[in-house]
Amino acid sequence: MAQIPAYSDRQFSADSEIWYSLKCAISTSSGFQRWQLERGAQLQGLRLEQQVQRYLRETLETLAY
Repeated sequence: MAQIPAYSDRQFSADSEIWYSLKCAISTSSGFQRWQLERGAQLQGLRLEQQVQRYLRETLETLAY
């Protein structure tokens, strides 16, 4: 009997494309750009992906209150 992978390569590729599009949209938003200006030196050395992840985490934490 053939094994079906829990997470196929095709699904992973689609998820990667979605994350890339989302990351691009977020990074060009005025809210993200304002957030970057406010954080300044705290973001030095972080890749864009790490910055977007931190922005999303902080935004969700704020909304949770």
